[in-house]
Amino acid sequence: MYAEERRRHIASLAAVDGWVKVGSLAERFAVTSETIRRDLAALDAIGAVHRVRGGARAAHSYQTSEVPLADRNRSATEAKLAIATAALDFVPESGTIFIGAGTTNNSLAEFLGQTERAANLNIIINSLPGALSLASYGLDNVQLLGGTVRGMTQSIVGPTALRYLALQRAGVAFIGTDALTVEHGLSTADTQEAAIKTAFMTNAEKVVVLCDSSKLGRDYLVSFATIRDIDVLITDSAAPDSLVTAVEKQGVNVIVVQR
Repeated sequence: MYAEERRRHIASLAAVDGWVKVGSLAERFAVTSETIRRDLAALDAIGAVHRVRGGARAAHSYQTSEVPLADRNRSATEAKLAIATAALDFVPESGTIFIGAGTTNNSLAEFLGQTERAANLNIIINSLPGALSLASYGLDNVQLLGGTVRGMTQSIVGPTALRYLALQRAGVAFIGTDALTVEHGLSTADTQEAAIKTAFMTNAEKVVVLCDSSKLGRDYLVSFATIRDIDVLITDSAAPDSLVTAVEKQGVNVIVVQR
């Protein structure tokens, strides 16, 4: 596991449990205590945690900075691929589905394009890379939303996309999120991204959220849904047990996949 990915997991654990210990983290990630101390120092420097003697406390602040798509493509890749594979179980044999933007959803689009059922679906998507992946398999039933392309995420946003979505209905919406907590729900850094995600969820019969464990316990500035607004959460085995239990108590079906 790369240092960047390990640090995201540490920040998530601190956010969920309130605090973390150096010794426990060193054992969990199979690294030295000194490595964990360097991780905590780096996280403290960016405000992700507050260092204390023997560990760190959660930093209760809303994040606003975004990570470029190219960088996110290199983060938690095994977990994202496993989550995307599990999401295929929730794709219907026919009908309309929504696929939102994000690296894990892009993997879902790639995997879906390789299945026979993809040809029987009406696929509405707001991810430029995801749409291109589906089109590369010769599918002519993919609708890429019109609107503005955000360079940071290569997603389609804006009023044109929202007006079109207002007229659409889907059996399932596959949604990504930048962060998830029980208290603040699902959140992201950009209001336009949030508006598209909300529209997808509002107009779908079932909402499936694809979220790797590094995003759990984190908060971004713009909340676009509560935990009770989703039906299924697919995450990976590094997810804190306490958060999984708390989400399940809200009536959500939580699927935990092995990394």
